[in-house]
Amino acid sequence: MPAPAAEDPERRPPIVIPSSHARIGFEQIQFPGDGPRVGLVGTSYLVDIAESSGIAMGPSVYGAVSGGHGGFFSLGGELAWRRRLIGPVGVELGVFAGGAGGGGAPRGSGLMIRPHADLVWDLGAIALGASLSHVNVSGGRIESTQLGVLVNVNSDFRFTPAERLGEPTRGGGRSGLGFDRIQFVGGAYRTPEGKTLNDGAPLPRTISTIGVRAEQGFGGNAFWGLEANRAGRGGVGGYAEYLGTVGVEREVVRDVLTVGARVAAGMAGGGGVSTGGGLLVKAGAYGIVRFGNDLGVSLEGGVARAPDGNFRAAQASLGLVWALDGPASTGATAQPTRTDFSFGAERYDAPRSDGSERALSAVVLKLDRYLTPDFYVSGKVSSATGGNASGYTSALVGAGWRRPLGAGLHIGAELLAGAGGGGGVASGGTLVEPRAFIGMQITPALGVRAGAGRIKAFGGGALSSNVFDVSLTLAYGVSAGY
Repeated sequence: MPAPAAEDPERRPPIVIPSSHARIGFEQIQFPGDGPRVGLVGTSYLVDIAESSGIAMGPSVYGAVSGGHGGFFSLGGELAWRRRLIGPVGVELGVFAGGAGGGGAPRGSGLMIRPHADLVWDLGAIALGASLSHVNVSGGRIESTQLGVLVNVNSDFRFTPAERLGEPTRGGGRSGLGFDRIQFVGGAYRTPEGKTLNDGAPLPRTISTIGVRAEQGFGGNAFWGLEANRAGRGGVGGYAEYLGTVGVEREVVRDVLTVGARVAAGMAGGGGVSTGGGLLVKAGAYGIVRFGNDLGVSLEGGVARAPDGNFRAAQASLGLVWALDGPASTGATAQPTRTDFSFGAERYDAPRSDGSERALSAVVLKLDRYLTPDFYVSGKVSSATGGNASGYTSALVGAGWRRPLGAGLHIGAELLAGAGGGGGVASGGTLVEPRAFIGMQITPALGVRAGAGRIKAFGGGALSSNVFDVSLTLAYGVSAGY
């Protein structure tokens, strides 16, 4: 009787589950001058590259919440290495790099580098720690060394390897980033009469925003999530907010109508909006009307306030709700949904508010989720790292198309729209960006792309320029959904 064929050691299982680490930290950094230290909240989502190596990487966002510099943000990526020392005590060494600025920070390139060393006590689902870090922004315009505290939430990042995207697999739960639904949101703030911006000019009565919310349910009717919004129109194009949110909801008409309430808190500012140290709190009530298992529309009303600043407003929003894979999914065998995460850089000529025009470079984070083998929806954020435009950020959403050519090559095109502002760039708030790209797969999972297109501002902005970008792309699969 012949011996059974040996399993190919290179063939990965249909579902891979490396560890992930959602981290939130707090530290106080010193800006130039004798003013109070700026309270900085950092949030990161790191995924282990190889369990035995201790190396992890992922996106990070930092923002001010105290110290009078609300609107100071930094967006980029982090690479970290962790090792257990003795018992539950371990060490983590890492470095963050990204674009930073705003909130009255000294104008410069915007590049922020933050090396850190953390001592961490692992308690199982969470880990607590103390951090020693050094923050350097724009070649020393901000330079500060400080101690901080952190909390790591340990979890898993379930995914299907890129080489097995064409094979049906059994999902049966959350995968990828682990969110149950995403909302693409358009909203508006209505401010009281008589309020002013930081420079004394009148605060616009209406500020429109675009944004995204990602949420995960727990305990039956409760949920937590993350929220990011950016000003579109309203004369405060540099305003942005990054918040955490918790809430409860209840289905009142089965498979049709859900009502709920939530609160949110986090970092906000920019565009001259007076948020003081940068802390923003929000509360709202909402309803969701479903149009099937996957899609729905949400309508929300509520209030927002910066406790340390002059900003308070009523808020209303309309959202497109997209249900992803979740803990209650059927677990039926299905072909995984392709997802691409990209980290790269872009460059274009940007007119400035002083009438000049200079090249601007920015770090870019991008996520594409495929609806068909060729068609995908996309979200992209960027932050300036060069061109004396520190504090300039943008957030765009849209759709794209990708077609393999053979020999590892592929081409594609996409159309994105959103908002951008800050850093003295005359963007006008609302942006549209069509682009085309060509790419090559180095491995089934790892690819490189180069693209070119046009970025144009509407609503009064002078920005209209050719844009060029390069990126590394990581492809993986997630459960197909409900």
